[in-house]
This record gives sequence, C-alpha cells and structure tokens, in this order.
Amino acid sequence: MITVAVLRGGPSNEHDVSLKSGANVLSHLQREPYRAIDVFIDKKGVWHVRGVPIDPERALSSVDVAFNVIHGHYGEDGTLQRILDRIGIPYTGANALSAGLSMNKVLTKDMLASSGIKMAHHATLNVSPTLDKDIFELFRRFPQPSVIKPNASGSSVGVTIARSFDDFKEGIKKAFAHSTQVLVEEFIQGKEATVGIVEGLRGKKHYDLLPVEIVPPPDADFFDYEFKYNGQTTERVPGNFTRDETGELQRLAALAHEKIGLRHYSRSDFIVSPRGIYFLEVNSAAGVGLTEQSLLPKALSAVGISMDEFLDHVIQETLKK
Repeated sequence: MITVAVLRGGPSNEHDVSLKSGANVLSHLQREPYRAIDVFIDKKGVWHVRGVPIDPERALSSVDVAFNVIHGHYGEDGTLQRILDRIGIPYTGANALSAGLSMNKVLTKDMLASSGIKMAHHATLNVSPTLDKDIFELFRRFPQPSVIKPNASGSSVGVTIARSFDDFKEGIKKAFAHSTQVLVEEFIQGKEATVGIVEGLRGKKHYDLLPVEIVPPPDADFFDYEFKYNGQTTERVPGNFTRDETGELQRLAALAHEKIGLRHYSRSDFIVSPRGIYFLEVNSAAGVGLTEQSLLPKALSAVGISMDEFLDHVIQETLKK
C-alpha cells in the first residue's frame, strides 16, 4: 500500500482551483495500491487533516509521497518545497530552487535568454515613490498594445491587455495587487498554444504531449482566469498548427523544462505568430491544473493516456528519486 498525501488549497488567489485539482487527483487515487490522504491548507497557510488543524510533520508522519497541487504562492514558489525537504518526504514537482525560478516570469526569461528562445520585448516595474512618473515614461517608450501581468502569479490572474494609457495605468495597479513586481510585455498577435512535458513517460526522457490550441471566445482578448474555468473557451487537441510548428513547440517546451530544472511534469505557454513562436512562461508541476477541465489532462487523453495512468507514472517517478 502506497500512502499519498494530496496537498491542496493554499493561501494564494488560486486557492479554489487548487481545491478542484486536488479533488480530481483524490478521486483517481481511491483504488489499489493507494491510500490517499486529503491534506487541506487554508488561506492562512494552516494545514488540516479531516478538518483538524495539524502540524505538517504530523500530517505527513505516515505518508510515502506528497502530491503537490497547491497552485500559486506557497505551493509553486519554493515555500512548500522547503517544508517538505525539511521533513524529508518525496514530493511531486520541482525542487525549491526550480519552483521559485519558474514562478518568477522575469527570472525564467533571464534563464532562457541564451537558449535561442524567442520572447516578447519586456520591462518591469517595482513599487517606488515615483511610480506614477515611471508608469507614464514606460507607456511612452514601450510598444503598444502591451500585456501587463503580475511577475509571480498564475492562472492569468491580474492580467490586462492595454491599448490606451488609462488601460495601462489601471492594469499596472491591478497587477500590483497580486505581485510586488509587474511585468509589461509587447503584445504578440497570434494563436495561443500550450505544451505539456512528462518525464519518463513511454520510455522518453521528456515526453512531449501534443500542443493544445486555446481559442478564447470572440469577445475575449486572451485566455484569462474567467474563461479558463467557465467552459467558454475552445481547446483543440491537437491544435491547428503545421507539422513544423508542432515540432518546434514541443522542442521549446522540453527545453524550458530542462533549462529551469523542473521535475516530473510541466506545461509551457506560447504564442504562434507570423513572426515566429514566442515563449510566454513555464508552469511547474504544482501550477499545472489537474481539474477535469484543465489542459494537461485533455492533452494526455489525446494520446491515449488516462488520468489513472498518469498519476501512477508520476507517483512511481517521485518514489524512484
């Protein structure tokens, strides 16, 4: 019997999505050879088992492996990983260092800059006494329209596409509500794509899943938080990409996974434009949604891999290492 603690919830603004991902994982572990334990972490970072607050060490005292589906801060930024390292329990996903890198979009770009990966022109803003002036100066010199996002957040929370100065200023203020640093990127027109990587699957070091094409509703600028989880977005697996585009998307996703030092599985996001393929960000395993509506399970299904098979593989990979 393998005892698996499914860690879900957490203090980030992606708490509710994490609960759904964790619930789906738990439902698929109600079978031999598993004994699944639901470990709920509330919005204050307090751990609970069966509704009772408990120290992490006691919560994991009889556990063989921790399955981390805590999205956003705490679960993706290295905080939870350091707790699990201290306890000495194997866990799914990136280690503390690589988790922190992948959560920070600017650091990820810096790490990949020398790898020949095409990325949109970008700039950053920090809170300062001259912020209003900094916003105005950046708007004047930055190509518009632009995409404004928190530097360390997921699920497209706090993201704005700005086409005017008012949009730009409000978008930056909205992004600062979710991160201490704001990333401003050149807006690249094209098709949205995401590619999952699963280590060791079907005998491959990095098994690259088919690219998913994300088609938001006509009245949406991009695949934002609302459209991600309300079922209004069309997700094509495989996406409408040429053979060359598909191969390049898969190559770049594997490269990002390896360069950032991720483990077990990840998902990278791209824009496929007439100017080429632009890398946006990489999501470590903890930040990859595993709800029934999430992109990775759909990509797995497209190549004949069930959720049960995927979970078996990830748990075995985690225990091996």
